[in-house]
Amino acid sequence: MTITRAACVGGGVIGAGWVARLALNGIDVSIFDPDPEAKRKVGEVMKGARRAYRRMATNGLPREGRITYAKSIAEAVEGADLIQESVPERLDLKHKVLAEIDAHAQRDAIIGSSTSGIKPTDMQSAMKRPQRLVVAHPFNPVYLLPLVEIVGGEKTKKKHVERARELYASIGMKPVVIRKEIEAFVGDRLLEAMWREALWLIKDGICTVEELDDIMRYSFGLRWAQMGMFQVYRIAGGEAGMRHFMAQFGPCLSWPWTKLMDVPEFNDELVDLIATQSDAQSGQWSIRELEKIRDDNLVAMMEALARGDGGKGWGAGELHKDYVKQLGKAAKGSKAARKRKAESPANTLEPKSGKG
Repeated sequence: MTITRAACVGGGVIGAGWVARLALNGIDVSIFDPDPEAKRKVGEVMKGARRAYRRMATNGLPREGRITYAKSIAEAVEGADLIQESVPERLDLKHKVLAEIDAHAQRDAIIGSSTSGIKPTDMQSAMKRPQRLVVAHPFNPVYLLPLVEIVGGEKTKKKHVERARELYASIGMKPVVIRKEIEAFVGDRLLEAMWREALWLIKDGICTVEELDDIMRYSFGLRWAQMGMFQVYRIAGGEAGMRHFMAQFGPCLSWPWTKLMDVPEFNDELVDLIATQSDAQSGQWSIRELEKIRDDNLVAMMEALARGDGGKGWGAGELHKDYVKQLGKAAKGSKAARKRKAESPANTLEPKSGKG
């Protein structure tokens, strides 16, 4: 199952990332975003995404999908197979936008919300046809990171969850259907736990933001990138595996090692502390420069993982390898289509009859 036309409502960081992934897969995308700067912002993300894809897609890319800017939600969603909503995390705004999308989308369109934590059931109340709404929660940058969490609400039909899974898989993503509907799903729950603990460690002066990032990126961050948590800990259990690991480290769960059940007061002092240290750590690079560094590193890691397991690919690398092949195949199809069009009689200049 493939996407022939898509719409994106909201063109911020996540919305623009969706536009880039869709367009670079050869899909026409219509965007609605009332921000007068939307076209420029999406253009900046597209510029970075094109750069990353040129490096990543060693077998070529399909002809880029056409990007258009609609004047209304109704205009944007007309004829779209997939509609991705990526507006700010306010339930009242989600209700307003989703009701309008629902009213104008074609009946069989899948509507995916990029929400980071709102349950789909809570958003469906504003819709007349809520059965085709799913949460489709991606990770930034959307055009490179393949995971998308698919969550259905109480009124979502299973056939639409399955169709959504197929549609997102068709653009090189790794859809994971979350088995039970909860706020923040799985990825953000894990991130939130680490974020809260990190804020305490900075606030209490245990380390700086740069030191904390170094601890992550020089140690378990590298392990998690290719194995995740449980497979890493299985190895840590030695030959006895996970059972031994659980027996050895299980008692730690009762030790006062964490402040996860407590939250530091969110005030100007905490914001200044974190922001000042962050400026000292990364202020020498612009955000666009950091995005390039991030994208280059992500492509390099996925390329390395693609060579794993005897060339079969490991983890995200296995999917990356297949995605590069998929893009290359689409590139050949685009090239052949352009050649056929150029050689068609309608595009051929016939010689004039008569003398001279």
